[in-house]
This record gives sequence, structure tokens and C-alpha cells, in this order.
Amino acid sequence: MHWKDVPIHVVDFEGSRQSGVVEFGLVTLWDGDIASCSTRLCRPQGEITPQERAQHGIVEDEARLFEPFAAEWERFTSLRAKGPMAAHHAMVENGFLKAQWPYPPASPDFLHEGRTVADWGPWIDTRQLYARVYPDLNGYGLSELIGTFGLQERLDEEAARHCPERRGKYHCALYDTLASALLLLHLGAQEGFEHMSIPWLITQSQASVDKRQEARQGGFFE
Repeated sequence: MHWKDVPIHVVDFEGSRQSGVVEFGLVTLWDGDIASCSTRLCRPQGEITPQERAQHGIVEDEARLFEPFAAEWERFTSLRAKGPMAAHHAMVENGFLKAQWPYPPASPDFLHEGRTVADWGPWIDTRQLYARVYPDLNGYGLSELIGTFGLQERLDEEAARHCPERRGKYHCALYDTLASALLLLHLGAQEGFEHMSIPWLITQSQASVDKRQEARQGGFFE
């Protein structure tokens, strides 16, 4: 299954265990490009602490005007049924989803053809991917990778096109989602990676050697 032949849903959440998801960003990649973007604030389930506000800039009084993240069940389960989820440091995003909805309906595995799984994963993780492909970099944070690979200008262009006012910067959900999406597009455009498969992306996104070996059935070409 070639990576361009299935929608990849890149996500990022702002929030915490206490406040829950207070903003989500979602970018769907299709045929090697950005197909759609969406984002909104979400009513917090608890207090947004001053430390959180200092990081993501979301004010509790404003966020409370919106529906809670729980209202997005149909959107996220529908997306999961159509393509794999992706994120930068995906265990964090997986944790937010599982805290809200422990299990989605049975959906395609995308690692093993013909299998289904009632889980938000298996995930594509751009942080783990870049650590596998470029093991000698000094850092693998979003802003570091965007700078290292010369993607800041395009990121700002996409943010100007898609991000809400005042939300076009790091630690804003859609901005960070666009950064992760551009990293995935950049990798697929490199010589030798044009034919990467969804199973290979998922396999290389596993954090440990043991987990990568378990997933090794997903070859580079499919």
C-alpha cells in the first residue's frame, strides 16, 4: 500500500490531563499533498493552569464558548476508518484520544492487510521516523526538524492559509500539525523514499527495536 494511495490523518492536541483537549489540529494528506485542514478550540474539562496558558496561549473563558472535544467522536472515528493516524511523538496524541474514547470501532490495521483492530493505532510518528532515517541529528523537536530541513518558509505559508488568527505559531494545534505533515511530505519526496509504503512508515515509527521487529512484516514496498 503506497503512502500516497491512502489518506493519512495528522493530528495534534493542546491541553493536559487536567484540562483535557482544549484545541485540536487535523491535516489530511492525500496523493502526496495537503488535502484538508481543520481546527477548533474545545471546552476544557478542568482548569487551564497558568503554566498551560503560557505555553499554548489559550484562555479558559474563550475556550468555554466551544463544544467539548467529546463532540468530535464521529469525525475522528470516521477518519480512523479511512486511513492511519499520524503525529509528532504520537504516544502523546494517542494518550489524549484514549483518555476521551478508549477504543474506536474496529478499523483497518493498515500494518497487516485485511486485518482490523479496535485501536487508534498503529500510528505513523514523524519524530520516530526522522530518528530512524537521520540518526545523527542534534534534536528531533518539531521546530528543530523544520529548521534543519529548510521547511520554515513553507510552514509559515501554509499557516497563513489555514491557521486561525493568532494561532499561526508553535504550540498551536494546527500549526504543529502542519509542521508534522510537512515533515512527512518532505521525507516522501527524498530520493529513495518515493515508493515508501504505509506498513514501512508504521514499522519505522515504532520506538523500540522489539516493536519494530514485531511489525517487520510491513515491507518498504507494497
